[in-house]
Amino acid sequence: MPYSSRVVTDLDSLKAVSHPLRLKLLGLLRSDGPATASQLARWVGESSGSTSYHLRQLERFGFVEDDAEQPSGRERRWRASHDMTTLPDALWRLPGGREHLDVLRRRQVEVMLERLEAWTEPQPGIGHDDYVVYLDPDDLVQLATEIEAVVQSYAGKQGARKVGVHVLRLPAS
Repeated sequence: MPYSSRVVTDLDSLKAVSHPLRLKLLGLLRSDGPATASQLARWVGESSGSTSYHLRQLERFGFVEDDAEQPSGRERRWRASHDMTTLPDALWRLPGGREHLDVLRRRQVEVMLERLEAWTEPQPGIGHDDYVVYLDPDDLVQLATEIEAVVQSYAGKQGARKVGVHVLRLPAS
């Protein structure tokens, strides 16, 4: 089953998802599954009122929704609406787009560094590779497409270990 994606096309949605606490909440719902505002509040060290507010904002813009299973009539259980968020290049050109994309990028780097620091011993398949290749823009787009296809081929595999796969395509100099 391929990953589902929420494609952000407007500045209001970008602003909604780029809020630091909302990014954490959405990330937790994606990585750990459905949760209540109270559970999320304990995990991030915030009040349940604050997490409830931010979850409603994420819902307003289509990032989260009610979980199909609501074990309690007292508390609302939330789930991520999609597996990932896609941020098209056109967002960079929107007034204020760069500022909000920078917040998202910084959070992605923080998550990557947290995972790197938590990695303390060798484990089969866990590692880091660093390549420098020479690509023109068309090759770069093709590489990104092929990497996405490989990652998608593993989507939805149940009962396996959860790992974070980070793919960066950055200028080497």
